[in-house]
Amino acid sequence: MMFPLARNILRSVKIQSFQQIRARQSHNKHSPDFHDKYGDTILASGSIFCVVAWLVTTTQIGVEWNLSPVGRVTPKEWNDK
Repeated sequence: MMFPLARNILRSVKIQSFQQIRARQSHNKHSPDFHDKYGDTILASGSIFCVVAWLVTTTQIGVEWNLSPVGRVTPKEWNDK
């Protein structure tokens, strides 16, 4: 009962698929704007900046992270009672 109702609703709604929108937009010739020219470069440089900032912060801040307990944890003697 619910499946045919949902199918009819989806048919009645005029939603264009992503492929249809891209195909329609690809026919329009537009001149490259700022984002077309420099978008990838700005994205890459921003990503590199963030990674370097986090690396410097995590290595130079002086926090002892205690990632591994090896060598600091000693087992207790076993008691057979």
